Amino acid sequence: MMQALSPAHLRLAAAVGLSVLASSCATFSPDGGATVAAQAARHEFGMDAVALRKDEDFGWARSRTEQLRKHPLTIDAAVEIALLNNRGLQSAYNRLGVAEAIMAREKLPPNPTFAFSRLAGPLGSEVEGAIVANILALATLPVRAEIADDRFRAAQFEAAGETLRLGYEARRAYIRAVGAREIAGSMSEINQSTQAVAALARRLGETGAASRLDQARDQLSSAEAATQLASARLQASNERERLTRVLGLWGADVDFVLPNALSSPPSRPRSLPRLEQETVSRRIELRIAEAELGALAKTLGLVEATRFVNLFELSGGRKVKTESLLNPESGLTENTRFRFFGGAAAIEIPIFDFGETRVREAEQSWLAAVNRLTQKAVDVRSQARQAYRTYRYAHDIARFRKGEILALQTIVSDEMLRRYNGMLVDAFSLLENSRKRVLLQAAAIEAKRDFWLAETDLRAAISGPGEAIGGMAGERAAELGVERP
Repeated sequence: MMQALSPAHLRLAAAVGLSVLASSCATFSPDGGATVAAQAARHEFGMDAVALRKDEDFGWARSRTEQLRKHPLTIDAAVEIALLNNRGLQSAYNRLGVAEAIMAREKLPPNPTFAFSRLAGPLGSEVEGAIVANILALATLPVRAEIADDRFRAAQFEAAGETLRLGYEARRAYIRAVGAREIAGSMSEINQSTQAVAALARRLGETGAASRLDQARDQLSSAEAATQLASARLQASNERERLTRVLGLWGADVDFVLPNALSSPPSRPRSLPRLEQETVSRRIELRIAEAELGALAKTLGLVEATRFVNLFELSGGRKVKTESLLNPESGLTENTRFRFFGGAAAIEIPIFDFGETRVREAEQSWLAAVNRLTQKAVDVRSQARQAYRTYRYAHDIARFRKGEILALQTIVSDEMLRRYNGMLVDAFSLLENSRKRVLLQAAAIEAKRDFWLAETDLRAAISGPGEAIGGMAGERAAELGVERP
């Protein structure tokens, strides 16, 4: 029969298990490590980002969204709704929870292994039990725990980066949606003007007061204005739908109200004398790269320290051997037990692999991280400078459109009306001038929209994650003759 382990064996196994549990146990933070993301959202947007994990969290998010939807959305309300409802962001927080679980697992000592075997034969049976522990893993546990902390720190910054990316995406979507709505309203004015001209041309044509050329010209303008209005309304609908996706809304929640127009740009643009320094100190991608570099540096040191020994297992065991022996006094066969105690160690001998490959791999991985961090620092400086130039151009263009072009068009419109009252120009010329005025107003709205997009891109370039910066502002400034900042 199989021999059961003695109480002494059980006590030994229990002592080993309790020592492991006492030395370390898996612990998790209450918010799943989302503190860094919440701090980033609070600093950049003035609101918290919340990881929704319980039914109470979802209920609170729903109630807050309903409260924000009761009024026309502001840009800050749009960002808050996105941070609460976008499930892609919540998925990023779930990945952060996975990273925390991996960190907790890496900081635990290795589980001891309990093994036993039994052999039986005609002369008796043999039972052997052993408890094996990886001593090298225990010895390197403090360093591995530090590496796990650095990797989790990088995961926290990645979650914060996703939070900022979504917040800035919500701002851009909001600006485009409201700008498209405002442009559609301006196009509606054009359509009304051209429709009035076409109707007048038809009536005058019936009386013979308007030529066939004038009628065709005005009808063409009316058809073109109607097409432009349809395109503007389609664009406004598409931009609103993009905003809805970013906000994570569906069902009855999509019936939110947007304002009719964007706010005017400030009278003076922002001045950033320490733009590059602020970008390097705040950019989230650099924080991620620094955390990864720290983990790789500690990994390199660990590999160099253990290059010759990467397996060291220590075991202690007990062996019970039962043999059937003949008792000379009784003449009967009796089972006799023999107990053996001892230990064993297993060490990998570096005959073929001296650890050079592992050291080289770790070294090159660390150097690659150093180069990535250096290049990233160069890139973010350039992105910040480019974003600031685009921001200044966009401000100057919006100011030029409103302060110069629209002001001149107002003078032209007043003069046209004065001449019409003096019967120096006809109604067609007056209405055509009105159409040009509305077109210039639409261009001013686009310039205002481009400014707020550039302002968002500048904020993203400083804090991260940065987005691709367009060059349209510079091209438009050159076309309009705006002086470069």
